[in-house]
Amino acid sequence: SAPLFDRRAPRFLTDVYMWYHNGQGVPQDYAEAVKWTRLGADQGLPSAQYNLSQKYLFGRGVPQDYAEAVKWTRLAADQGHGMAQYNLGVMYSDGHGVPEDDVEAVKWYRLAADQGLAAAQFNLGNMYRDGEGVPQDYAEAVKWYRLAADQGLAMAQYNLGFVYYNGQGAIQDYAEAVKWYRLAADQGDADAQCNLGGMYENGQGAIQDYAEAVKWYRLAADQGDAMGQHNLGVMYSYGQGVPQDFVEAYAWISVGAAGGYADAVKARDIIAGELTPEQLSQGQKRATELLEKISGGN
Repeated sequence: SAPLFDRRAPRFLTDVYMWYHNGQGVPQDYAEAVKWTRLGADQGLPSAQYNLSQKYLFGRGVPQDYAEAVKWTRLAADQGHGMAQYNLGVMYSDGHGVPEDDVEAVKWYRLAADQGLAAAQFNLGNMYRDGEGVPQDYAEAVKWYRLAADQGLAMAQYNLGFVYYNGQGAIQDYAEAVKWYRLAADQGDADAQCNLGGMYENGQGAIQDYAEAVKWYRLAADQGDAMGQHNLGVMYSYGQGVPQDFVEAYAWISVGAAGGYADAVKARDIIAGELTPEQLSQGQKRATELLEKISGGN
């Protein structure tokens, strides 16, 4: 009679790999996962080749080996595996296992992007924006950002908002900038949250609303965004969207300064000169509490 399972069938090999990779019904064991996916990779199965490449890339179940990761990634990519094509592009961009080569990175990003892979579309947009591996072309960058943004990729939505804010590759349009910043901000992108706060603070593309600005600055600040922390402190210093509170202002601006935001360093020193010794002590204590809370949350 026929065996219950063909132990070399692609589906069986993939299932067993996933069991050991995820610890489904068996103890998680990356080395055992490698054993099973290698059987599939040696048969030429692109998904198995890709899975094996990831094990070498991150050193799970095998010693980390970028050259071996490239080998298996290329084998899968040559068979049209979208994620393998994308990862091979990243490897050429970063010089992991291969010499850094932007032209080659663009080639592989494009192959994956043409399959609809949002991350590849985003990276290809960046290559056109920065003129890496291709002539600089802002309009082409916008094309690829939009494809990725329409799939919900927050980074692409943020970049598209930035495009419309600055008029780089598209006609400047603050309302469009607000639209795309909001989509990214709603997904938790801290840069988008901070920039959306700025749009509300300045009434660009939206009705000026200090309370709404504070809301978005705070969301960014709570994620450790130094500009958002500085901007939130400034809102407290002027009493815009929140009750005026110089101690809270000093605390948030200090946190932004600790995060390396240059404007916050200057603002902290200015506001410190306006505080009483007692207020300064309170502000420093509050800043320490905020730093501990934010670092604990991240």
